[in-house]
Amino acid sequence: MSEQKINIYEVVKKLNGNISPVGATHIDDERFENLKDMCSLIANLLADVNHVALHNKDRHEYSMKRAGEYADEFLKNI
Repeated sequence: MSEQKINIYEVVKKLNGNISPVGATHIDDERFENLKDMCSLIANLLADVNHVALHNKDRHEYSMKRAGEYADEFLKNI
């Protein structure tokens, strides 16, 4: 993972907040909301990647095909 990607990951984690429950309701209520926000973000990001895959993997233009195939392979591997 590139240095920039690690920074984006860390920024998102800090912005979203902790998602791991600890067994204390007053803390876990907030973390559950953080978890819901994180899942929503992931769903949106996956939809974006899926859009790239669906609309580009069969293109003739090299750069568009490359992006589409990469996105398609990524989705297949998760």
